[in-house]
Amino acid sequence: MSWWQRIKEAVGIAKARPEHLRRGTLGEAAAKKHLQKAGLKFLTANFRSDRGEIDLVFRDVEILVFVEVKTRSSEEWVRPAGAVNARKRRLLSMTALDYLKLLKNPPVNIRFDIVEVLLKDGQVVEIRHLPATFSLSKPFRYG
Repeated sequence: MSWWQRIKEAVGIAKARPEHLRRGTLGEAAAKKHLQKAGLKFLTANFRSDRGEIDLVFRDVEILVFVEVKTRSSEEWVRPAGAVNARKRRLLSMTALDYLKLLKNPPVNIRFDIVEVLLKDGQVVEIRHLPATFSLSKPFRYG
């Protein structure tokens, strides 16, 4: 297969992605840009471990910030942050600890933020940054 055919196939695959994945990608890009404008330093996106995934990781002065992005096209039933329930917080906590372990457990403060991204007709209409939304889930501790 030629490189051109591989590109065409990759573009075709990208177009065939489910709507919720396209929305999620758009929301994460909008959240990243928003947080960078707010002065946070971007470190990585989509960190994965065996226990889960963290959408974005930033540094805010001396604090390591783990960000969960929730993108929705409607708030009729519940705010997007409402989807970050106890189970999701636990998975994010464990994944954050995995990230810190890779860094050899530096002496750093951490926090968990949520960014809500609201869409209308496929366009970002509002971004809400909710800093320090939750702490490490019990029984986990760091520092």
